[in-house]
Amino acid sequence: MSDVADWWRTSIIEMAPGRIDIRGRPIQELIGTVSFPQMIWLMLRGDIPTAAQARLFEAALVAAVDHGPQAPSIAAARMAVTCGVGLNNAMGTAVNMLGDVHGGAGEQAVALYTHIAGYEGGLTQALKDWTAVHGRFVPGFGHRFHKPVDPRAPRLLALVEAAVQEGCCAGKYAQIARSVEAELARQKGKPVPMNIDGATAVIFAELGFEAPLARGIFCLSRSVGILAHAWEQQQQGGRNKGPTPPGYRWTYDPDG
Repeated sequence: MSDVADWWRTSIIEMAPGRIDIRGRPIQELIGTVSFPQMIWLMLRGDIPTAAQARLFEAALVAAVDHGPQAPSIAAARMAVTCGVGLNNAMGTAVNMLGDVHGGAGEQAVALYTHIAGYEGGLTQALKDWTAVHGRFVPGFGHRFHKPVDPRAPRLLALVEAAVQEGCCAGKYAQIARSVEAELARQKGKPVPMNIDGATAVIFAELGFEAPLARGIFCLSRSVGILAHAWEQQQQGGRNKGPTPPGYRWTYDPDG
């Protein structure tokens, strides 16, 4: 049966009748002793974070749970509910919209910070090289709605600074992010503050998470807001609600 047993290989979980071990730890020893953020860390990394690491990780999870019904993924979840689907379907609809443009900036910002950390030249050239490949948009900085400052970013950075003082992380990526913020302000001639994606990316990078995991973790965080909005819409009722009220119409452009 080895050819069957080896079809899937995992170091995450081992099971037998009456036994469930997660990363080598019996599930009954984890239940009631580790928090949900610690469990996420254990599943992804294979160990349990220190108390300081868990606090910083949890702060990033809390910060990104929601951004209102105008956010495309949240709007999609609410519209899906009005079409008669269940909460799980509404959540799936929303999470599947978290792509490169809406939901991917955290992953991109971690990749940017990693690029700068390994770059042999100066910051200005590092940014030029980045934008030459990825486009002029610098992920993690500026916000179309929150001006002049995204209120979540300063709080998260303050928590990173406190974590550095505790010895939880080195502060290397926080310094890189602040340098990028200053360089963008110099180039633009006006402040371009760090946003939620740039700040959570600092935390994920400081804690040693690979860039792609930043998007996955963001999906876990935003799923909380998605569920809350989908449930609220289900309680409110409504049928086939589209993106605008029925009295409004789109622009018809025969030459479009």
